[in-house]
Amino acid sequence: MAPRIRKTLLVIHIVASVALVGEVWGLVALNTAATLSKDLDLAHTAYRLMPTLVFAGGIPLSLTALATGITLGLGSHWGLIRHYWVAVKLVLLVAVICVGMFLFDPEGMAAATAGARQAVAARQWGQVAVLGTQIAMLLIATALSVFKPRWKLR
Repeated sequence: MAPRIRKTLLVIHIVASVALVGEVWGLVALNTAATLSKDLDLAHTAYRLMPTLVFAGGIPLSLTALATGITLGLGSHWGLIRHYWVAVKLVLLVAVICVGMFLFDPEGMAAATAGARQAVAARQWGQVAVLGTQIAMLLIATALSVFKPRWKLR
């Protein structure tokens, strides 16, 4: 891969990955505020706003980070599954996407709080835990990018 193309892809990958961390952190803040709030209208509004963040930020950013990461892995000396840290980053990003798809349910939470109804506290904290797990996985992937342990898979 030509150096200019590789550097351009690397910049896109870094920007998308950092923006994804920020988007998930925003969801953590909104979800925590909705969970702790005694104002049921505020909680309902927060849950209704979350899908907009997911579809406008989370999905495009995660897919961009995934596509550029795979392209960089295949086109560089690091390889896609040659080093542990690259393979772990790939697995973590796919896990973040899967956790978001299968466990995060802001639409369900909005429906649960419609008409100023209180959602079940365990369900609310479960949604906070899902997002907390996502942020932890993204921060681990970021740390692996910085420290790049030299252990090889093959």
